[in-house]
Amino acid sequence: MYCKNTFTKYYMKVSREEIKHIANLATLNLDESEIDTYLEHLQDILNFAEVVNNAPVDELDITIGANEAKNIFRKDEIKEFRDLDALLQNAPAKDQNMFKIPKVLQ
Repeated sequence: MYCKNTFTKYYMKVSREEIKHIANLATLNLDESEIDTYLEHLQDILNFAEVVNNAPVDELDITIGANEAKNIFRKDEIKEFRDLDALLQNAPAKDQNMFKIPKVLQ
């Protein structure tokens, strides 16, 4: 759904159902007042992104960076870490000398 704003441009309008769907995907438990807040904030973000997308850039020079500085990367070197107990001492859980973390995907 699209709505008209003060700039007479049409921007995408986010529905409550879409906010509920996004919250479900992010495993957020939102109450009704929070849905309204998220709806307003997401709508503001999308409207601003549309303003930025429509900014006049035809007369601007192409610029990749603000200056000519280049990244300086160190050479990759394999280092053997011998004190495995020290490495794993802060692990919340470990299994077979590796960090054991909770499952991320459902």
